[in-house]
Amino acid sequence: MSVSAVFVLDLKGKVLICRNYKGDVDMTEIDHFLPLLMTEEEEGVTCPIITHGKVHFLWIKHTNLYLVATTNKNSNASLVYAFLYKVVEVFTEYFTELEEESIQDNFVVVYELLDELMDFGFPQTTDSKILQEYITQEGAKLEVAKTKVPTTVTNAVSWRSEGIKYKKNEVFIDVIESINLLVNANGSVMSSDIVGTVKLKTMLSGMPELRLGLNDRALFALTGRDKGKTVSMEDVKFHQCVRLSRFDSDRTISFIPPDGESELMSYRINTHVKPLIWIESVIEKFSHSRVEIMVKAKGQFKKQSVANNVEVRVPVPSDADSPKFKTSTGHAKYVPEKNLAVWTIKSFPGGKEFLMRASFGLPSVENDELEGKPPITVNFEIPYFTVSGIQVRYMKIIEKSGYQALPWVRYITQSGDYQLRSNF
Repeated sequence: MSVSAVFVLDLKGKVLICRNYKGDVDMTEIDHFLPLLMTEEEEGVTCPIITHGKVHFLWIKHTNLYLVATTNKNSNASLVYAFLYKVVEVFTEYFTELEEESIQDNFVVVYELLDELMDFGFPQTTDSKILQEYITQEGAKLEVAKTKVPTTVTNAVSWRSEGIKYKKNEVFIDVIESINLLVNANGSVMSSDIVGTVKLKTMLSGMPELRLGLNDRALFALTGRDKGKTVSMEDVKFHQCVRLSRFDSDRTISFIPPDGESELMSYRINTHVKPLIWIESVIEKFSHSRVEIMVKAKGQFKKQSVANNVEVRVPVPSDADSPKFKTSTGHAKYVPEKNLAVWTIKSFPGGKEFLMRASFGLPSVENDELEGKPPITVNFEIPYFTVSGIQVRYMKIIEKSGYQALPWVRYITQSGDYQLRSNF
């Protein structure tokens, strides 16, 4: 990977904090970053990698900050970006919100973190739970902590400390699936897929060995038990705790879990997804004086399930005014700064249909062609339901002390990038 230095800049290009790891790139090179970025933005061709002479700037933007890595080598760009996003994740764990103020208010801790996150241009300890054991936000503790680095940093199991004890041993498993969907103006599904994550909250004593069983189609095929509902997962990614060689050989998900909350795995299912919430919309314009919008939402999932906090976001012309709404359930409001009518339904049972009518005043000037036709988007969450049919078949917990532990499983389906284009 080989990163020379990492910088945190404000939006004006001022360096808030930096860490020089290798010393092979002049630190004043960062002065060229923002002018080059602004030039690219003016030309409408922003690139994630900016080059000045032999120096490459790899950057991301987060709130009111730029995080920039410099290198003069042919580094693996994807690893550099993975590291920068990991830096954001760790800082957010520490400061709740990562912004200019949190950097300025926690300068010493930030520098300590930059020192531990990377060594001589290569990622080192990037697990925030482990870092929090010896880099704290109290100055007095910081000095004491330096004298004793936790054994976790040098352990084979670097993501879990030894000697963890709980009175009640439990594991909470959340299977969360997000639906990405694009429907064209004619009502045809153009693209759809499911992105899933399995999240854990482990409250287990000692160093337990866990084995997770899913209704994985490849596993059932290996064992000759291709019966019942199975799921074919693609692009499977695991937390570092999972033994990949074991998974590759017999599809067993075996691991010693991190303590507390973690994301065990993610996957994608490339399948035709029936829209769970179907939207029909009609718009009528009356001689450029007003526009009327009718939106019908239908729950196309099983009747015993309920979608929570459904939000239908309908684009309206930027020059609309005088909004009036009528809904069969929920409530609607106009959000002028985003040019949206937002219809919110707290509880949407499967099989039900609801209606929203909206009326807006319009000036006489026509500007449709300039604005384009943004899609209707829908946000929702359906608990106790997975659209793919994925199931946790078992969770085995083995620990040398032989204690009994309770696994709890929860399924949630939610909207991802869920868009329905209209004939507006």
